Amino acid sequence: MPRLVVTGAALRPGRDDDAEGFIRLIGDCWSEYPGCILHVDGEVPELRALASYFAKAGGALWVAEQDGRVVGMAATRPMNQDAAWEICKVYVSKPARGSGLAHALMGAAEAHARAAGAERLVLWTDTRFEAAHRFYEKRGFVRQGSIRILDDISNSLEFRYAKPLRGLVVEALDAAAAASAERRLAELLVGAVAAGASLTWLPPLDPAVARGYWKGVSSAVALGKTVLLVAWLDGELVGTVQLDLAMPENAPHRAEVRTLLVEPRVRRQGIGAALMKRAEQAARGIGRRLLVLDTRRGSEAEALYRALGWTALGTIPGFELDGARQPADAVFFWKALS
Repeated sequence: MPRLVVTGAALRPGRDDDAEGFIRLIGDCWSEYPGCILHVDGEVPELRALASYFAKAGGALWVAEQDGRVVGMAATRPMNQDAAWEICKVYVSKPARGSGLAHALMGAAEAHARAAGAERLVLWTDTRFEAAHRFYEKRGFVRQGSIRILDDISNSLEFRYAKPLRGLVVEALDAAAAASAERRLAELLVGAVAAGASLTWLPPLDPAVARGYWKGVSSAVALGKTVLLVAWLDGELVGTVQLDLAMPENAPHRAEVRTLLVEPRVRRQGIGAALMKRAEQAARGIGRRLLVLDTRRGSEAEALYRALGWTALGTIPGFELDGARQPADAVFFWKALS
């Protein structure tokens, strides 16, 4: 990898002789959290020769250097199962945060894993590292699986984060994953409303309102009232749709499709269709045989639903307001599932 200059720091492959810089950087980062103690020789002796450690594992290591000092690092290695790679040792010094350096390091690690054939990325992060959680979530990672308990002097507990890395992938999120995706989904919602999507909200949508909405969705997922599906495109979380299962007592066979969103800059790449098809599969899997939805007449969503074989039940004139606060007609659709 050639040297790459990012906001004053140069990215290059890590070397074993960077050990002192790695230890100082990680120690400084850990010292920001009470109870986090870096015991190098007792618990992470690989820091003494980290480049060799990752090379032996078939992975790679990067360092960000500024004025001869290590200010950032990241690594990746194959997990030897399910075409997954692990992202490891992601640290950036406090003065360099917010500069784009962390994204550059993660971008290098993700690109390397993708080029090596990775289909999925996994990482572990201490439950105390809340700023790191926000960073990973911004890059499309979601919580997955149980908390890991480490037998170390820091009494560490770690969250597992993961995401698909290659192509278009749609997956259902459990409650923990849904909660971890709230920030990214709120960004999608704000952007979709601003772009004129047929949704409940009018522009400009307050990001705090969007976050509040997704917190409610996460709660509904936890209660089994909602199925939340999200779509990744080459590792970026770019779309979502829901199945509302909270139907009346006399309609246990029905579900409502809600809040189909696709990142505006990646529309017309089959993401909306993939989400809708996966929603139908999920509905069949839980015994829902009839789906309903509505959308603004003349919207891109209307064209999508018609192309996917949904039946238009009828139109209600002036049912909602468009982005210009003008009355707009709404079309109601249904689809029976075999």
